[in-house]
Amino acid sequence: MDLNTVMAAIKAHPDYDKAGMVLYHNGIVRSTSRDGRAVTGLRVQVDHQRLEQVVSEYRQRPGIVDIQVKIAADRDLAVGDDVMILAVAGDIRENVIATLTDALNAIKSTVTDKTEFFA
Repeated sequence: MDLNTVMAAIKAHPDYDKAGMVLYHNGIVRSTSRDGRAVTGLRVQVDHQRLEQVVSEYRQRPGIVDIQVKIAADRDLAVGDDVMILAVAGDIRENVIATLTDALNAIKSTVTDKTEFFA
């Protein structure tokens, strides 16, 4: 998973000239869980069919040019490793920020399932 590859895919979109903003989310494995326990790593499972549905749905939003997402699925990840890169390109910041936020929340709640490994 490489941010430069995701950026290149966004820039290669035929309607890239309509974009006024590209916003990137780069989720990484942090050293503590939400409840404060020490984490040594995690593993993410992805429902690929649901992922395609989510991306397709959010690409239809007004002003959105493209959405690209890469998830490091089905492998053990260590603290500091990239988990997900999500990129949203669109016309104006209000459309792009809202779409990235909503798409990220949909992916986290309906597409992925993570297992944390504790110290």
